Amino acid sequence: MNPYPRDSDLEKIEKWEWNDPKGLIEYIRSLWWMPYWGFKLKGKKVLLLELSTGGWSGNEDIIRALQNTGFWMLYWEQSRRGGHYRFKVRPIKKEIGERRKR
Repeated sequence: MNPYPRDSDLEKIEKWEWNDPKGLIEYIRSLWWMPYWGFKLKGKKVLLLELSTGGWSGNEDIIRALQNTGFWMLYWEQSRRGGHYRFKVRPIKKEIGERRKR
């Protein structure tokens, strides 16, 4: 088995529907090399996703594909030297203009 993501896998990430962040996260997990080390997901309502590439080029390809998505624009929070990325995924509002409940 070739652990590197195929071009079709990366294209699927780039074309993922912006309103299915949980599905995309699970798909990325299925492709991630060493997820037990470099893939951390916490939370229930608000998800905190931390990805570390470990310098592995396959994981870095996934990050590059992810940078071309609405997911990155909506949820990216931080990048650190050494291939570390952090995303905060809040629930998507069902209607545009819906006021945030306090």
